Amino acid sequence: MTSPTPRLRWRGFSRQELALIAITAVWGGTFLIVHTAMAHAGPMFFVGLRFVTAGVISMLIFRRALRGIRWQEIGAGAAIGTMIFGGYGLQTAGLQTIDSSTSAFITAFYVPLVPLLQWIVFRTVPRALTLVGIGLAFVGLLLVAGPAEGGFHLGAGEVLTLVSTLPIAGEIILISLFSSRFDLGRLTVVQLTTAGLLGFAAMPVVGETVPEFSWIWLIAGVGMGAASCVIQLTMTWAQRSVSASRATIIYTGEPVWAGVVGRIAGERIAPLAILGAALIVAGTLLSELQPRRRDRAARPGPGGTEPGDPPA
Repeated sequence: MTSPTPRLRWRGFSRQELALIAITAVWGGTFLIVHTAMAHAGPMFFVGLRFVTAGVISMLIFRRALRGIRWQEIGAGAAIGTMIFGGYGLQTAGLQTIDSSTSAFITAFYVPLVPLLQWIVFRTVPRALTLVGIGLAFVGLLLVAGPAEGGFHLGAGEVLTLVSTLPIAGEIILISLFSSRFDLGRLTVVQLTTAGLLGFAAMPVVGETVPEFSWIWLIAGVGMGAASCVIQLTMTWAQRSVSASRATIIYTGEPVWAGVVGRIAGERIAPLAILGAALIVAGTLLSELQPRRRDRAARPGPGGTEPGDPPA
């Protein structure tokens, strides 16, 4: 494995990693926008608007590349898009009843789920630190939920958000699995469009109707669509050389950014919940950290690089 040239790195980070850090900050700020929009539109409608908008933007960007699209690329993009719909659909539904900071910290639970899903799919046995990290994150989750009479209680919003972490973790793994095998533009168009169409298709299933017109959901949906296009495009591009494990360490900063934005907007988190949030972040970091050993056997991760190694 050759070392990256100096011009591609800044203070130990590659340009791909810096791009993931930037979109993580943007990603964290989107929780408050979605939470605000939920007062004016249903979650499935908003997810449909958001990702169809992102799909149309990506079609305009990659219109030439779509001419030679293959069925394998459609299948790969549709699989990622299904995970996006499941994750963001449940997360958006949860934001109807919980604030953006709580949603972001619960969503961070997907990070330790990545190595667990890799264990199931790729037979990569989790390390001891991963299991400890998952335990810390779970305790933190209980504290974020807050103690209630008779024990800890997760409301509907918390449960929906917690379940959303499964497809979000699946999305990270599938992007690492497919991004190096297929055309970046085609994969981005299909996954975003699939997520949006599934959002609209789910509306009659959950009993949603088209909401009364509001500039709030329109501006938020279109703006989030543009942001989603940039985020997914950057993730798919960057994870060609950044392993799924290393990427998830970077994504750990998402709830921190969301908490900062929520605090500025006036959201208040109870002291016990702040402790829980800290445990979730610590657990997600611990689940991905591993000591460097030059003599360890190489075990490629789904993105083509060893799970804890820097990209080539």
